[in-house]
Amino acid sequence: MVTPEFIVTISAESLQMALLIAAPMLGFGLVIGVAVSIFQAVTSIQEMTLTFIPKILAVMVSMVIFFPWMIQMMVDYTANIIINIPQYIR
Repeated sequence: MVTPEFIVTISAESLQMALLIAAPMLGFGLVIGVAVSIFQAVTSIQEMTLTFIPKILAVMVSMVIFFPWMIQMMVDYTANIIINIPQYIR
């Protein structure tokens, strides 16, 4: 039987997995964004497009680096959900 506690637990695990998978990309984007902001402040260059290209490249590089790990995490989580379906529907 599906209880409110079960729904809250599954929702919390799903959100935790989503944050865990997104963390490397967000971290790389944050570090590059701070570095570009410091560079702009030091050089007084206030070009708005200067912040976007390095962040996009950093996120793409982090996706390439962490893609196998992210896929493995998603596959493990999905397999765990599918394997436990009989327990969920009792």
